[in-house]
Amino acid sequence: MIAPQFLSRPVLALVAAASLLSACAVAPEMSNPATTLTEETRAMYAATVDNGIEVPAIEDKYLSEARKRQLVEYHAPHPAGTIVVDPGAKYLYHVQDGETAMRYLVAVGEQGRGFSGTATVAFQRDWPYWTPTKNMLRRDPETYGPVKNGLPGGLENPLGARALYLYRNGKDTLYRIHGTPSPWTVGHATSSGCIRMFNQDSIYLADQVSNGARVIVLPVSEAGKWTPGGIVTPDTTPDGTTEGTPVAEAPSTATDPAAREVALLDSNA
Repeated sequence: MIAPQFLSRPVLALVAAASLLSACAVAPEMSNPATTLTEETRAMYAATVDNGIEVPAIEDKYLSEARKRQLVEYHAPHPAGTIVVDPGAKYLYHVQDGETAMRYLVAVGEQGRGFSGTATVAFQRDWPYWTPTKNMLRRDPETYGPVKNGLPGGLENPLGARALYLYRNGKDTLYRIHGTPSPWTVGHATSSGCIRMFNQDSIYLADQVSNGARVIVLPVSEAGKWTPGGIVTPDTTPDGTTEGTPVAEAPSTATDPAAREVALLDSNA
């Protein structure tokens, strides 16, 4: 791998742009306290091959038995197949019936916290292509110009393995539920972005969801709604940690030019 100090600015910009989208950006690395995992959980997040792409395993340090996808008690008054996104609690629920739902841990960005209400899954994409918007190109041509024709799906694409595109009244909400190449962000608040999941979870969810599925995005003030514990404090994660608190240091912008490029872009997002 070429050291960042030997990369030209255009190449660094390309690397930075590959780490960001208009509404979905990659955050600094964070991890969770050491925990004991069952073999079942490790198998759930093991390396796999999907559409010819080798998806890396999720490292133990980003997992726990509480953080894995699992069937939980959930009393949403909505039909089976409904997706409920709870940005305040950083969970996504796929309703199974009036008593249970499959729960997924998610990362929530600024856009994910700013949108609420109902929408519909208009379509899905496996390893989606990403193209910068006209506004992005106009705002920062130096950064996004090199990727104006887009980035193909793959392990470096910030949309990850799957993306669900949400529409309301026939119009794109620009709200996405998608995988991520940055598993350390899952379960945390991030500076920008939509709703991102472990790639393995995004693959599993997409297999269970049909186009046309209804999606309900709760306001942050209703975090924990329909769960046995009821509404919870929005600034606290379900495992008791403060929302967005990093437990591992982010790359230093003073010593890593690529990190400096990403930080600059993130501040302008």
